Amino acid sequence: MDEKTARIVDANCNRVREAIRVIEDVLRFHVESSDLSALLKDERHEVRAACDAILRENLQGLRARDVPGDPGRDSMTDREAARADFKEILISNFRRAEEGLRVLEEVSKLADPALSLRFKRSRFRVYELEKSCLLAVEGESGKD
Repeated sequence: MDEKTARIVDANCNRVREAIRVIEDVLRFHVESSDLSALLKDERHEVRAACDAILRENLQGLRARDVPGDPGRDSMTDREAARADFKEILISNFRRAEEGLRVLEEVSKLADPALSLRFKRSRFRVYELEKSCLLAVEGESGKD
């Protein structure tokens, strides 16, 4: 894998894992759903394993990483600067995870089509988790 492709993969692996971790913690500590947080943790570990496989245990991604030279590093929209509630945090992080998984699915086709299928399966599992988690938060907000 060339350096530019490795940068794309590394950035999106980080993006997806971080987004799933935010969701996992909201479900664990705010909603207090051990079942959903466990499913999210499992999915995060599956993504980590697929990322490690495509980046050969992260060395390729780490070598290609260029944080100071990243042209999008300081980019932030007004919508990213604030969140109204936990539902909004979940929605934004689910979108981030889904978009990152789609990028990984497409780019991994260049290196390993089998890994592309793993990322695709993860993307669809995240779609399912999104429904369950957002419904759980809706139930939580109805308790007030």
